[in-house]
Amino acid sequence: MSAPILPDLADLRAAVRQWKADGQVIGVVPTMGALHDGHLSLVRRARESCDRVIVTIFVNPRQFNSAEDFARYPRTEDSDAALLAPLGVDAVFVPDAAQVYPPSHATVVSVSGISEPLEGAHRPGHFDGVATVVTLLFNMTQADRAYFGEKDWQQLQVVTRLVQDLKLPVEIIPCPSIRADDGLALSSRNQRLTPQGRAQAAALPAALFEAARQIESGTPEQQALASALATIADAGFGEVEYLELRDAATLGPVLPDRPARLLVAAWLDGVRLIDNVGVTLP
Repeated sequence: MSAPILPDLADLRAAVRQWKADGQVIGVVPTMGALHDGHLSLVRRARESCDRVIVTIFVNPRQFNSAEDFARYPRTEDSDAALLAPLGVDAVFVPDAAQVYPPSHATVVSVSGISEPLEGAHRPGHFDGVATVVTLLFNMTQADRAYFGEKDWQQLQVVTRLVQDLKLPVEIIPCPSIRADDGLALSSRNQRLTPQGRAQAAALPAALFEAARQIESGTPEQQALASALATIADAGFGEVEYLELRDAATLGPVLPDRPARLLVAAWLDGVRLIDNVGVTLP
């Protein structure tokens, strides 16, 4: 039996009111659709620890920097619903843009500092769009817990800070990245790679993990990063927008005795790929 698809906020709120009245814990998995095993792992995690699970599907126009990129983003609602059917999802909330951003909508949520480097520097306004839609979805679903993948590491930190700063009554649950057999982090954008590009793409996580290994074994950071950049270039990638070692929580400069994260964004086959891996500094 498939989960009910709810396109209308009033129907979602009616269901949520009943669940809340019954004292049930509600989990939400916010997505933009084009679901893959990474999304499904979040749903399974939510199913394990919540009484009710909502999956939201909304391709958020406000987090795209390019109208062309927004238009090309995969929209696969029917196949998404089929993937969710066996997972015990209680509702699939699929609002249209008018419900999320009516003509009168005038509020933007902005998280300063942590949103500014890396993705923020290369995609101006992106995290304002993320923070705004996430706040809306939290309010719409009234979820107790929200599940986000570590693959979008900076997004996870921005959402975590948003919830802390605004005292929102939702717990953010981070979940590990899910990777293909060759190491590539699963992403809806991977669907846009050509077969050749998909084969080349595995060099990105390989270079990232090798750089992390080198840094952890004492190789100077810049030497390890230079080697990784050469590997990525040799694999046929185009522009590497960033490859940087940052403090895992603040995304500022790394500090002694604190977790670090190595993050990358690079272009291949006309597709922008991002990835990250944890690093324990020597």
